[in-house]
Amino acid sequence: MINNNYKHSELTGKIIGCAMNVHNQLGNGFQEIIYQRCLAIELVKVNLDFTREFELDIYYDGLNVGTRRVDFLVEDKIMVELKATSCLNDMHLAQAINYLEAYKLETGLLINFGAKSLEFKRITNQRKLKSQPPL
Repeated sequence: MINNNYKHSELTGKIIGCAMNVHNQLGNGFQEIIYQRCLAIELVKVNLDFTREFELDIYYDGLNVGTRRVDFLVEDKIMVELKATSCLNDMHLAQAINYLEAYKLETGLLINFGAKSLEFKRITNQRKLKSQPPL
């Protein structure tokens, strides 16, 4: 699960491992909230710092137009969005990318517990990458 081509690969690998533990024990078929609660238990077991249902104001043209909540913000670096659907689609991916941009984060995970096998996608915010000054 660790791939040094990805930023924060060790951290995302730990999160994915936690998700695999949950999926191995529960399988598919539960509501998202059940997986969210179980994943929180697993994240505590591996000593990861996280905020559940982290809320952020969304702005349009400088005006607050509402709020969105991401399922987890882990170590103040990784956005984790959970799903419990038969398969991930482009809309789920677009939602996760929008969250990364809104939260001004570089790395996220989209994890689906609803499929027979756990599905996950590492997501990179390309806008965040372009806005960073060169080292």
